[in-house]
Amino acid sequence: MTRPAIVKLHKDEFNFSAGHFTIFSATSREDLHGHNYNVSLTMHVLIGDNGLAFDYRIYKKKILTLIEKLDRKFLLPEHSKFLKIEEAGDMYLAHFNHEKIPFLKRDIVILPITNVTIEELSHWFLQQLTKDTPELKEHGIQKIKLSVFNGPGQSGAAEFSC
Repeated sequence: MTRPAIVKLHKDEFNFSAGHFTIFSATSREDLHGHNYNVSLTMHVLIGDNGLAFDYRIYKKKILTLIEKLDRKFLLPEHSKFLKIEEAGDMYLAHFNHEKIPFLKRDIVILPITNVTIEELSHWFLQQLTKDTPELKEHGIQKIKLSVFNGPGQSGAAEFSC
């Protein structure tokens, strides 16, 4: 007999610090700055006969691996229609509205998103976690909501249904 339940993972270690700027239009963007981000995962699951949905450590490890990739980096959006990223030796040059912003490659993570916002980051994290749909079904996961916070009381979220 299976029963529905909700499992929420919001651990102290689900945090990372990263720099970014939000692009508002072809001519307007924020100044470079950073946030201390937190990630929270809510899963609608089915409890099995053993009183357990699945081993939560699987998804804790996946989140921590993704967080490690972003921690202490500057994030740039690969798919922005207003930002062009050019490689120049050991540098990336970000071109925005007649500005050329240089970054060392070792300090940058280019993400396949259109803007570095909490709502876009939540979709990126969720896409990474839901690549293996058979695994999700095997674990009895019916729905996932992933939230990214960039401060108390401010978050973006994305949802996925299996």
